[in-house]
Amino acid sequence: MDLQVRGKRAFISGSTRGIGYAVARSLAAEGAAVVLHGRTPDGVRAAVRRLQEERHGVEVSGVAGDVADDGQVGRLLEAVGDVDVLVNNVGVFEVKPFAAITDEDWRSVLDVNLMSAVRLSRQLLPGMLERGWGRVVMVSSESGVDVPADMLHYGVSKAAVLALSNGLAKLTRGTEVTVNTVLGGPTYSDGVAGAVRHVAELQQLPEEDVKAAIAAGNTSSLVQRFLEPAELASLVTYLASPLASATNGAALRADGGRLVQVL
Repeated sequence: MDLQVRGKRAFISGSTRGIGYAVARSLAAEGAAVVLHGRTPDGVRAAVRRLQEERHGVEVSGVAGDVADDGQVGRLLEAVGDVDVLVNNVGVFEVKPFAAITDEDWRSVLDVNLMSAVRLSRQLLPGMLERGWGRVVMVSSESGVDVPADMLHYGVSKAAVLALSNGLAKLTRGTEVTVNTVLGGPTYSDGVAGAVRHVAELQQLPEEDVKAAIAAGNTSSLVQRFLEPAELASLVTYLASPLASATNGAALRADGGRLVQVL
């Protein structure tokens, strides 16, 4: 299926690895020009080279900056210019008991997971509305609906992203601009893989055994495994396309059946 994104230009926050990189790779495979983003110039350059090697002939560029810093976001987006598609993907997480989560922990998680999407949308959505076409896709999590007790600050930040997306979609009424959210399930991203490796080393067990045990413990999951970043990227890519014109203000699940709600 031709998703009709050839000639579109997409910016994906937090896209030097993991889900963000998978989204960039998927969009590039459909012919879109992609702008990668990461915190460090070296990391961005390496990701750009890697994607250029994988997707010959596709326009790939990159910018570095901290999207938790409003000043850096302004400078970063000056270098990016106009885009047709914004994917608010960047995010951080940590497992921590509620009583141990400090105010600084709350600020840090909210600044990256929520406020980066606020800052990027505030600067890029108006241009989409002026030009008459655009897509904003938020990468949220099932944790924003079923908030985990040991990751409260993460779950709250992802719930806030859902609210942000819902509100922004109302600003697009009567236009060809849409704002939607993807609710991802437990995904074997680089960050999760690193955490699993750490546990495996501490317990002196094979990484695959620890990975399987964690997945098996997620009893409400229908797929009974970790998702791959590319599986979320496929849904994000569809929502970024003209074919998704009838979907706006929605939260779509790519959670492996983790959530038990009918809708």
